[in-house]
Amino acid sequence: MKKQKFLLLGFLLISFQFLTAQGSPDYNGGLKVKFNENGKKYLRIISWAQVQASYNNDASATSSKTSFNLRRARVMLFSQISDKFLILTHFGLNSLNAGSISPTGKGDGSQLFLHDAWVQYSLNESHTIGAGLHYFNGISRLNNQSTLNMMTLDNNRQSWATIGLSDQFARHIGLFMKGKFGKLQYRVAINDAITNGLDARTAVSEQAVYGGVNLLGTKDAGKTFAGYFEYHLLDEESNFLPFKVGTYLGGKKVFNIGAGFFLHPNGAVKLESGNPVGEDVSIFAIDVFYDTPLGDDGSALTAYATYQSNNYGENYLYSAYGTGNMVYSHVGYVFAGDKTKTRFQPYLSYASNSYDASTNNRNILGVGINAFMSGHNSKLTLEYKNQDYGTSTSAVTLQAMIYL
Repeated sequence: MKKQKFLLLGFLLISFQFLTAQGSPDYNGGLKVKFNENGKKYLRIISWAQVQASYNNDASATSSKTSFNLRRARVMLFSQISDKFLILTHFGLNSLNAGSISPTGKGDGSQLFLHDAWVQYSLNESHTIGAGLHYFNGISRLNNQSTLNMMTLDNNRQSWATIGLSDQFARHIGLFMKGKFGKLQYRVAINDAITNGLDARTAVSEQAVYGGVNLLGTKDAGKTFAGYFEYHLLDEESNFLPFKVGTYLGGKKVFNIGAGFFLHPNGAVKLESGNPVGEDVSIFAIDVFYDTPLGDDGSALTAYATYQSNNYGENYLYSAYGTGNMVYSHVGYVFAGDKTKTRFQPYLSYASNSYDASTNNRNILGVGINAFMSGHNSKLTLEYKNQDYGTSTSAVTLQAMIYL
């Protein structure tokens, strides 16, 4: 028995497998521990960290203009005992800085928490059902964006359109189904809405608040519905996990057209004659994603654009979110070069958000460059971002990222 245990331990230790990620010649997606010879029983582990240094020129700020931020520190594990079953667990923390760190590491901002925890069962080769705390979101590609391989410094914040309002960090607890019909991929979900969301404002007349669950109860406002559908005109992307790739660095030739939705009946509330009245939250988007090599020299192009219609209820406005419309686009170009050496990708992003409750648009311009030392597994990103929303603010951020 001791010999068998020793042999099993030795097998696990030598079964670490590395594949090829987006643009990296060295690595892909994590450490894979195989429990049988054909690899159908396995455990895969991925770990990543993003550390930032920022300079902010906000003249009204009373704090230091320079700051440091542990933007993300995450661990993800997923495992199969056969190709029919999968369990995934994802935990970590976000935005640990001087304001959220604590003297003994026991403060709220210092704590690890679950980002995802779900189980899924494959009905056949094309369709899968699952349940848990999951990231199979609707609306758009960016609402399903992976944080491992974003092209820009960070995701377009307004594309995570329900974060903290009906979910936990863009994750809901519920049921999902995903799959494909030929080149058409889909994901749909029915979920419970969070009962203690960020918008804790008191309901008023003529302006909705996101408080339907609290004021109307879970019977009338407790469920949300989401879906995203995309047609793959060129190379087919994987839908094994929900996390969408930001840029393939020329590793694929992808051209997708997508559309999605998020519905929360009675998710918002306003007062009429002193009584709370529910209003349906409905968000719709269309988008297009294009990523292609431009030759055999390593150069590549990535482009994305989306239009999103946001209805959070009458005159809703809270933080960056509000009833109105959003357009967003980004484009990046990878310079020709040896894939085994550092490669550079300058990019440009632009977002414009209009709100029914405000005469000002929120316009955000980003200009940046990525230095890929080993694809997305080891990269530096330098970005200048300017936001104009009545007043103009800007920041320059340098981010170092490694994932293994």
